[in-house]
Amino acid sequence: MTPQPTRPVEWPTLLLLVATYSCWVLGTMIWHETAVLSVILTAVAITQFSSLQHEALHGHPLRNDAWNEVLVFPALVLFLPYRRFRDTHLQHHHDPALTDPYDDPESNFFDPADWAALSAVTKALLGWNNTLVGRMVLGPVLSTWQFLREDFSLILQGNRAVIGAWLFHLPAVVLVGVWLATVAMMPFWAYLLAVYLALALLRIRSFLEHRAHDQFRARTVVVEDRGPLSLLFLNNNFHVVHHMHPNVAWYRLPALYAARKEHFLRRNEGYVYRNYLEVMRRHFWRAKDPVPHPIFPVKKQAQDDAA
Repeated sequence: MTPQPTRPVEWPTLLLLVATYSCWVLGTMIWHETAVLSVILTAVAITQFSSLQHEALHGHPLRNDAWNEVLVFPALVLFLPYRRFRDTHLQHHHDPALTDPYDDPESNFFDPADWAALSAVTKALLGWNNTLVGRMVLGPVLSTWQFLREDFSLILQGNRAVIGAWLFHLPAVVLVGVWLATVAMMPFWAYLLAVYLALALLRIRSFLEHRAHDQFRARTVVVEDRGPLSLLFLNNNFHVVHHMHPNVAWYRLPALYAARKEHFLRRNEGYVYRNYLEVMRRHFWRAKDPVPHPIFPVKKQAQDDAA
């Protein structure tokens, strides 16, 4: 089955974007009626919006990248500039570098030499972060802090792309801030809580998307889930399909996987989970991977020898 060409306008994505903004508006407006539901709806909307931003940077729902960026312009997540997300994520899509502590911006692995130099407390925190519960509780803080620290360093070095991304991000944050200050009923602290919950939900998706493996084609997972989390993540749980066909729209990924399931599982050497319930049962309290990259020294030595 060959992926179909992208439509001029992908209406399922566009309509979902409208529904997501509507859910976000509703969530921020019903605070006085029910605070708990307000935070939950807002968090779900922010999570869905993040998945839609991921679609936008891969060329959806329109063929024009500038208009796709306009569609996801508001900084609902607050702390992550869209253009930085776009640039680092597209770098992540260089599959031969997947899980590399230096070359993969989305890697959670450490260089073993760097790991050995960390304090016992830091090692304990990072070890807990390698369980699903730890990734959901600590992950939003650790990943945001690391991202901001690295970007701040790049800004001090005069990196124009990073500076430009943050300058473009400021009006997107102001737009959300004006809404919260003048229209929404939700207080700012509650919105921050909703953002945190959204980032925690997103950690369920990213927790085991990639594993350390000597063959890069076998590093990317499939979670055969078709439930609410799959929709929330826009079928990115069929992750090896997405990496092999990054320009295919989210609503076509399940059919593409079903048509070529044996091919995809042969390619990733059977790195598959039946659903997110299995992921939670196996890894909620137990780490899936070590924090220091288990094959990084061997891989790096091979690269150095080749050079």
